[in-house]
Amino acid sequence: MTDDRIRVLIVDDSAFMRRVIQNMIEKNPEMDVVGSAKNGLDALKKAMELNPDVITLDVEMPVMDGLTALEKLQKQDNYAVIMVSSHTQKGKSATIKALELGAFDFISKPDNVFSMPSDEIRTELTQKIRLAYRNKRRNRGAVKAVGKTVPLAGVNGERADEVKYLIAIGISTGGPRALSNILPMFPADIPAAIIVVQHMPEGFTKSLANRLNEISCLGVKEAAHNDLLKAGNVYIAPGSHHLTLKSEGGMTRILLSDQPPLGGFRPSVDVMMRSIADSDINDIIAVIMTGMGSDGTKGLIELKKKKNPYIIAQDESTSIVFGMPKVAIESGVVNDVAPLMEIPNRIMNHMGVRL
Repeated sequence: MTDDRIRVLIVDDSAFMRRVIQNMIEKNPEMDVVGSAKNGLDALKKAMELNPDVITLDVEMPVMDGLTALEKLQKQDNYAVIMVSSHTQKGKSATIKALELGAFDFISKPDNVFSMPSDEIRTELTQKIRLAYRNKRRNRGAVKAVGKTVPLAGVNGERADEVKYLIAIGISTGGPRALSNILPMFPADIPAAIIVVQHMPEGFTKSLANRLNEISCLGVKEAAHNDLLKAGNVYIAPGSHHLTLKSEGGMTRILLSDQPPLGGFRPSVDVMMRSIADSDINDIIAVIMTGMGSDGTKGLIELKKKKNPYIIAQDESTSIVFGMPKVAIESGVVNDVAPLMEIPNRIMNHMGVRL
């Protein structure tokens, strides 16, 4: 082993899964598997002994589950953690909570575990390990800006009837934690509907919406076909469909599309932004946030040509991965660059709700 290789600890209660994950990781010349653990308690012990850079952590385990282990590992702040989630409802909900607590990202176990060693899953896993390691190194020794989630002042706490503004958010890696920080800051009477494309597999977006609904005074739901946009509500694109809009008779509805992925993504931020450009809505605030790649920029360019949106990009210091915001900023379409916890204020100030 050489010092510049990424040291990985594998945690899973299944010996078969530990072996499969180890084989996938060891095919990458940048990475070394330094050990494995069979439950969360064993993981805490092995982490102290082996000092890995990245830990792959199973969500559902006996003795100590992944969520409990993550909370204890996060206190040490020495490791980047990638959750390995099952498709059970319990597994999905726990994964969303893990991302909120600070896990870097997750991979989803296929329904058929024997398809786990596929090239697609191996590429996803090693890419996320690499990104988690880079993010950890970038933030090592840095003073963390801890944001306090405090609701912004509203008028009367009741839902507004009229949708005066549309807020469109595109986000990927680091998204669940970022959204759980900023959505609770918006008042219930915000005169806007919020639509969100979060890159996430099918099923997990529903768990994300349910969790955000619990901690926010806004109504948060996974978007459904033909949903009518209403102020004070947040609509998260399902992990299996593109989110588009259709305006008719002074009202705007959500149309879900199962057209092929665009740029590898479905839902796609580009598809959402292009659809907004073709809608009857004119008062638009578009926000591009943490995530790898460039999804969203092409759609924002088209939106800028057809409308006059106010476009905010999350800054580098608070982005888990400064890919999507960076590309948007470099394209020249962005009006404002803001740290995560300042984004709600910028939105509210633009709408003239707060001075």
